[in-house]
Amino acid sequence: MTDFDQWLNLPIASIDEQSKLAATERQSQLTKPAGSLGRLEDIAIHLAGLQATPYPQIEQVHITVFAADHGVVAEGISAFPQEVTAEMVRNFSRGGAAISVLATELNASLTVLNMGTVAELEMLDGVIDHRIASGTANFAHQSAMSQTQCQQAMIIGRNHVQHLKNAGADVFIGGEMGIGNTTSATAIAAALLDMAPQKLAGPGTGLDQNGVNHKVIVIEQAIELHKQYLTSAMAIVQYLGGFEIAALTGSFIHCAKIGLPVIIDGFITTVAALLAEHIAPSSKNWFLYSHNSAEPGHRAILNTMQATPILDMGMRLGEASGAASLVPLLRLSCALHSKMATFSEAEVSKQSS
Repeated sequence: MTDFDQWLNLPIASIDEQSKLAATERQSQLTKPAGSLGRLEDIAIHLAGLQATPYPQIEQVHITVFAADHGVVAEGISAFPQEVTAEMVRNFSRGGAAISVLATELNASLTVLNMGTVAELEMLDGVIDHRIASGTANFAHQSAMSQTQCQQAMIIGRNHVQHLKNAGADVFIGGEMGIGNTTSATAIAAALLDMAPQKLAGPGTGLDQNGVNHKVIVIEQAIELHKQYLTSAMAIVQYLGGFEIAALTGSFIHCAKIGLPVIIDGFITTVAALLAEHIAPSSKNWFLYSHNSAEPGHRAILNTMQATPILDMGMRLGEASGAASLVPLLRLSCALHSKMATFSEAEVSKQSS
């Protein structure tokens, strides 16, 4: 058995039910009507189980953006040219991207992993070079990745989050950047869910309806081309995925194995979460879903995962921007849970039963 297979066979971490019970009991003692803080109460209880403490906290937040290019861009499925991927990596490094601003405001650490831009990049602050190749191959004509490349990308994601866990991260946020990756994510979702691409495809970087229709045709033809090989989630990500999607998948799986809570962003990262759940069942126990993406395929995946995101703000940027936007609410949930007085401490009479 290979190292990769041995890793996949490791168990998913258990949630600490005693800590959840203790947190639930504390919520019942706080100076408020039961349930009056709604999902803020549920979040604190859930985090207590994930962090194995009755007093959860969200202090050390780490955000990683995985960046890579996609060969399928040659089919004209994006409103933006492929060089934007590398240009945005530079923008992340300079602090000019949305996720850069969010990370600064949240006092969160931010790292960009270059998994495979077409252009080789110079040394950039905050960017780690893990470039597997100059983008994936065009999956409209051949497998996007070799099996070796796919596993390599997942292992990079695995090793990265292990480093973050060792450094004391309370929570992991994974994001992505890659022109063409909504097409890849839509193809993966269509294959995993056995749904028509037309029901999942959206505008991505800003396609009009004709552009979306063309994207659907490209995806349909690719799935037909590779259908005899699309027999497992691992094969689906290899044939239709991107280096950044595979790395996200590996990072999410490893977070679930080592007990590091994950805040899932939007459409593309939710596709990676779906892959993680198919490859390593029960991984989803460690996922918190941040927001409803405006990409139409997102809702179908959330329904499959039985997931209810906390925010709904019409976002569809990616970069982990939606997940990062949730952090202040998570911190407020933890603060309310830990710092509110109990009825006995405040000498306030409880509601009669």
